[in-house]
Formats: sequence, structure tokens, C-alpha cells
Amino acid sequence: MRRAAPAKINLFLRVLRKRPDGYHDLASVMQQISIYDEISYSLRPEGITLHCPGTNLPTDEKNLIYRAAQVIFASTGYQGGVEIILNKHIPSAAGLGGGSSDAATTLMALNDQCSLGLKKTELMKLGTKLGADVPFFIFGSSAFATGIGEKLQTLPKLPQLHIVLINPAFSLSTKTVYENLNLTLTKKKNNYSIPRFYALGDVIRELHNDLEAVSLKMHPELNDFKQLLMKQGALGALMSGSGPTLFGIFADEKSAKKARNAILKKVSRECLVFFAQSL
Repeated sequence: MRRAAPAKINLFLRVLRKRPDGYHDLASVMQQISIYDEISYSLRPEGITLHCPGTNLPTDEKNLIYRAAQVIFASTGYQGGVEIILNKHIPSAAGLGGGSSDAATTLMALNDQCSLGLKKTELMKLGTKLGADVPFFIFGSSAFATGIGEKLQTLPKLPQLHIVLINPAFSLSTKTVYENLNLTLTKKKNNYSIPRFYALGDVIRELHNDLEAVSLKMHPELNDFKQLLMKQGALGALMSGSGPTLFGIFADEKSAKKARNAILKKVSRECLVFFAQSL
């Protein structure tokens, strides 16, 4: 069995407060996009084997895919095993949720392939044990997320988005970004209602990420990429998650693809530049 695990972007991200347990309460609009990791699953009599060709990713319990297989097998009492091969296309530690998506996809794939019979809500509960973003990739293509990201609400249908993403040649630690944010973070509790995205202009108007200023301060060159997106015609640009990937939203597919081609000529060869659409 083969499955595609999509990336995500955050169109809106507010960090509301630090919780007593060390996590942070968020309000975020999350959207899946058409950049995918490819994962294949082959059932075996016993054991979990993971291969990540062409990467230096761990292939044991340090990898969310491996842990996802462990969790779903343990929770259902499944006695068999599986061999998993990950073909990685989503950059790691990039603010695009690749690891969380891989884990969510693994929960859903093994639930189907092994006929485990878990409901969507049960899979999401298992996903919470693996990471805050994992339930989102089980929930649906877009969502308004609150709590630590695990409380999800359906969004009214968003307009189709045409996106160009720039991923620089380095990764950013989510933990480090949040630690730097905490220097000015208050413990006051805020409430945000679900934004309404009736048209593309509404999406552009709502673009916001509290973590962006922290990451841009750590890596000022990221602002150059943001400005580059705007100069190439983006209606709005923002960093996704804790970064460092930046994305720009364009009026249509033609202008987005034209911008991607122009940007490829202006950035270093190590940078990754993608065209994607919302799912």
C-alpha cells in the first residue's frame, strides 16, 4: 500500500499563553497543501522496519512514523508487523508539518491495511500522543486549531490558494523559537473566534504568525525571502509555523508559477522553491 502525506501551512497563528505544563495555547488556521511525502507499507509477520532512503532521518523510535506504528499496534493488540519505506519530499524541521503528516498517514494506512477498525476520532486521540499537529492531518484538509493544536473545528470552505514556498538551506528548532518567544509572552488568556474566509482577500487580510518575528530576528535573511515573494507579485507572504519556510499567496496559478521560476534564478542552489495549491 502506498500513501501520500501532505504538508501544511499556517495561515494564521497566535500564541495565546504558556500553560503550566510547559506547552502553549494556540489559535491557528491550518491548511494542507499539495507537497507530499510518499510512504509505502508492506505487512510482515512481525516487527516494525522503517527505511528512509536518501536521508539521515532515524529509523527507530526517534522517528514519528515508527512510533505511530508502535502506538496503533499496541492499542489494538495487533500481532503482525510492517515494513515502511519513506520517500521524503517535504523538508524537515521546516514549519510544514512533514513529520506529523507522516505519522498521521501511518495511523490511517495501518488502520486500513490491517483492518483494525478504529474510528477517525480514535485515530486522532492516538495522534495526540505523538504530537500536537498529528490529529490535524487525520481531521481534514483545513481546520481552526486551538488548545495546543489538538482541538480542531471545521472551517467554512476556503478559496483555492496558489502558493509559492521558499525553504532556505537550514532548519529551525521549534523548541528554540518558542523559548525566544517566551521572553515577552504574557500569561493572559485570550479568545479568538474562527476567521471567515469568504474570498481570497479575506485570507490575505488574516495572514499572521506570532512566531515570525522571533524567527526573523534569529535569521534576518528570512526577511529577504519574504520581500522577494512580495516583489514577485505575492498578494501576501508569511512564515509557516515556527519556520523557516516562507510562503506567498498569488492571485492565480499562472502568476504563482511565473514567480516560482523567477525566484529560482535569484536564490542559492541550496534553497528549495515549491509551487503548491491548497487541498
